[in-house]
Amino acid sequence: MLLLKMAAQDLLTLNARRLMVPHLAARWRHFRSADASVTERSAWAESLVSLAGDLVAAGRGNVEMVVECAATIDDSDRPGGPRLIDVVLVGRHPEENRPSVQLVELKRWSGVTRVEQATADLVYVEGMGAKAHPALQLREYYHAFTSGRGPFQGLDFECGGFAYLHNATDESVRPLLDVEAPTGVYARIYTSDRRKQLLSDLQGSFADEGASSMAEIMLQGMGLRNTPLLDAMIWSRGVDTVFTLRGRQKDVADNILETASRILPNPRRPELIPDERRVVFLVTGGAGTGKSAIGLQMKTELEAQGRTVKYASGSRAFNGAMQEHVGYGDSEFRESFTYFSNFVTPPDPPLDVLICDEAHRLRDRSTSRFWKPEEQGTGPQVDELLAASRLTVFFLDEAQSVRPNEVGTVKLIEEAAVRHDARLARFNLREQFRCGGSDAYIRWVRAVLGVTDETPDPWRPDGLMHIEVADTPEELERIIRTEALAGASARMVAGYCWPWTKPQGKTKSLEADVRIGDWHRPWNADSDSFCENDAPPSRIWSVHENGLGQIGCVYTAQGLEWDWCGVIMGEDMVRRGEKWVFRRGKELQDPESEVKRVAVPGSFDPKVKAGSVDDDEFARLVRHAYHVLMTRASRATVLYSTDEETRTYLKELVGEVEVHGLRPIWENLPQEARRPHLPRPRRGRRNRKNRRSGESYEAELRLF
Repeated sequence: MLLLKMAAQDLLTLNARRLMVPHLAARWRHFRSADASVTERSAWAESLVSLAGDLVAAGRGNVEMVVECAATIDDSDRPGGPRLIDVVLVGRHPEENRPSVQLVELKRWSGVTRVEQATADLVYVEGMGAKAHPALQLREYYHAFTSGRGPFQGLDFECGGFAYLHNATDESVRPLLDVEAPTGVYARIYTSDRRKQLLSDLQGSFADEGASSMAEIMLQGMGLRNTPLLDAMIWSRGVDTVFTLRGRQKDVADNILETASRILPNPRRPELIPDERRVVFLVTGGAGTGKSAIGLQMKTELEAQGRTVKYASGSRAFNGAMQEHVGYGDSEFRESFTYFSNFVTPPDPPLDVLICDEAHRLRDRSTSRFWKPEEQGTGPQVDELLAASRLTVFFLDEAQSVRPNEVGTVKLIEEAAVRHDARLARFNLREQFRCGGSDAYIRWVRAVLGVTDETPDPWRPDGLMHIEVADTPEELERIIRTEALAGASARMVAGYCWPWTKPQGKTKSLEADVRIGDWHRPWNADSDSFCENDAPPSRIWSVHENGLGQIGCVYTAQGLEWDWCGVIMGEDMVRRGEKWVFRRGKELQDPESEVKRVAVPGSFDPKVKAGSVDDDEFARLVRHAYHVLMTRASRATVLYSTDEETRTYLKELVGEVEVHGLRPIWENLPQEARRPHLPRPRRGRRNRKNRRSGESYEAELRLF
């Protein structure tokens, strides 16, 4: 947990725009479920700005200020609430190439008096009563922060701490400075009289450059900068894993493993009387809360125990990307991964464990136009999945349901568990690991789109996630291509607002269906094989290097992520005054090419035609589709709307783009963040013995 991560000089810029305190207050309300007090807001406005000003005055404006930071990576689950350090200053040591950290306790005290003559552990603060010496708080923070569970997790780094009392003089807080006061590397006190010493000590603690690299290491240790899921799977080869589960993720995993050990037979010691109990785990959480990481970790660990395990999904894009990007052969992939619709006939004997990812994509029935009548499902698909295994795990996010025939909800699974006489265990994930770990960005997107009832506030940069609005589709594509060519992963996606033409002729040429003025681009190929100019088939568009030239939609992007994502909002959702207006489009056929074009702008998604969903459901599905598209990036989202009024509305919310080096273009990223994406291995049976080893490399690739 943290409220803000920003270099001192950028914090001053943010404050000058009157955005710093509102951002901190919004983050505080999210984490604490209560509004920040006037005192808290005043402290941020006064003390943070004073500290940032001193860093700039010392020539250390690049030092990163991490505000209200949890002392350990699991502190959010600590009884009594997390230990929140007012400010963690992070930079590079001036003499050694390693992180240097100072833990800061901010106090606006102007004077204190001694409570007990024999000790300075307790002092009296006018208007506040008896208070502990700040060094006692810093001591607790220091020991937690420098422990193996701290953000640097055993790495070598310099650490100290101090209390910052810019309103006080030495004489007014004499008890804090006397010989009876606590001592230690974390126990320094700075008053207005000691500002010169503070500037000197800041220069002695931090170099004048390299802070962003050290902060990146810290964010990675906190789980806020992650290896993309598919890159992590390449590294692990789907056998061992680099997923480090934390907090509630670990609670879920431990519960699944413990339950499996209790109700499933020992593969090496068959039981005379088998245990017939069934258990259903229902794990809910928003995009980027690590649901897939838990599922893949559980698959690996349970298979290692000799259990029969299948990993099911309702997404061709997710399964196709997994197979292609990780390098599974066809038969090998089918051994482990499958679809929800593949259990019309339950396995005999039942699987030990069935892991159902993206359970919001469950269908009412398992059907296909390619199946014979007797092969079609006759009952609810969820019942087929429960009948297929002894222990079933569902990962679900109701806000990502984007088709009218997607029926996966909490209620559906709860009712199915009752029908099957299965014990239901529910868990909810809250920590955000996608979108740079910026839950502020996730909440902002939901508020802007109206997925929640919150009033959208102007976007306030938090140092974790970036957003900007392009004026033209050409500008959006230029930004995305520039970052992709520099080394980042990047894709362009759009709302389903243009007809979609299948590949044409023997060459499988792609029609440029997405047409905005003179800018024309094709959708990703509606094909199971490569098309003209080596355009990849839709199931691997998201991960193939040639996918950059086509536009993806929600059905090919869901469940995946890139560093940068360009999102084109079409005229299916436009802003008019104080509300969103949702439109269905109409098409016409070009008499010469016989290709369908836009006659009336709006939605062309065949899944949400007027005959299949009413207006309220149509609006809900369109909102959810853009919610999915706008949460695919891990560093930056670039928005463009084809509607001028909507573009103006978005620009007003996003505000100015540049805040010094906060725009996370490749050249602005520290070296530690310029992690190249791993090449796809060849398809086919993988040599599971020839895996890279080494703790240092594995530590670099930890995910979640």
